[in-house]
Amino acid sequence: MQYMRRRALGFLSNDIGIDLGTANTLVFSKEKGIVLREPSVVAVYNNTKKVRAVGLEAKMMLGRTPGNITAIRPMKDGVIADFEITEAMLRYFIGKVSKNAKFVPPRVVIAVPSGITEVERRAVKESAIHAGAREVLLLQEPMAAAIGVGLPIDEPAANMIVDIGGGTTEVAIISLTGIVFSRSIRVGGDQMDLAIINYMKRAYNLMIGERTAEEIKIKIGSAFPLDEELSLEVKGRDSVAGLPKTIRITSQEIRDALDETFNAITETVRGALERCPPELSADLVDRGIVLAGGGSMIRNLHIRLSAATGLPVFVAEDPLSAVAKGTGAVLENLSFWLRES
Repeated sequence: MQYMRRRALGFLSNDIGIDLGTANTLVFSKEKGIVLREPSVVAVYNNTKKVRAVGLEAKMMLGRTPGNITAIRPMKDGVIADFEITEAMLRYFIGKVSKNAKFVPPRVVIAVPSGITEVERRAVKESAIHAGAREVLLLQEPMAAAIGVGLPIDEPAANMIVDIGGGTTEVAIISLTGIVFSRSIRVGGDQMDLAIINYMKRAYNLMIGERTAEEIKIKIGSAFPLDEELSLEVKGRDSVAGLPKTIRITSQEIRDALDETFNAITETVRGALERCPPELSADLVDRGIVLAGGGSMIRNLHIRLSAATGLPVFVAEDPLSAVAKGTGAVLENLSFWLRES
């Protein structure tokens, strides 16, 4: 009888995979592929903590809310910084994509950084259960990214993935469906934005917000000299006069501002290669390194990493979706991964 009930639940539930990122959350439906891609932001009323908006609508409020509303990013460095707000965000996303969630809670695969603690893992699981999940499987982000970009992880050969997200950079060497070596550092897109904010304040006495810093990073950010350097007009507030101010900056300036962040990522990749067994190192000479995550889309980052390691470096075809697609592939063979976990 219990077996029949489990089969009925499996048939009715819409199992989902979640890339619970610091900057963005992506949801993969077993039936339809990626069905949701929204910022990991929640706007709440200060006095009641009642949710005002989630996702894209909430992100539009960052830095623009009246005194009674605060726009919060409940994930920090790839882990939960605010338990209640994360739970509310997950409940909203799960409800939005799972039609039968109220009657048959979905099984959920969630990608998490490889370096998080057991307490942090438990916090993610409990948040998902409280938000409406029936069963939760946590999958290490570099493994999810490797599966998502189509690396042959089941072969007895080295596959190296570097997943640069909003809060963390995950570096892993994978062989025979297992992680041989991994390293997670709390450096990613958020740290790049902060570096740009600090540079603008230091160099021009110009105060800018997160959204403006992200726009600068996307439009003119680069990790290695460009064939033709770019420039951008930036608006903010003069920190001395307190008045609105407009300046023009170049991609060379932003590259210098981000240099420390790029060095941290490069050193982590080099450190992983130094820990790689010789036989697997030989594989990487031909196979190279694959980059995924939003941070991998910074112009010429692959050239900088290739120069630092001497290996070919490739950017995945759809780097932003890699982790979410990996959770989706795991959903297709969930019994195997539950056995492995």
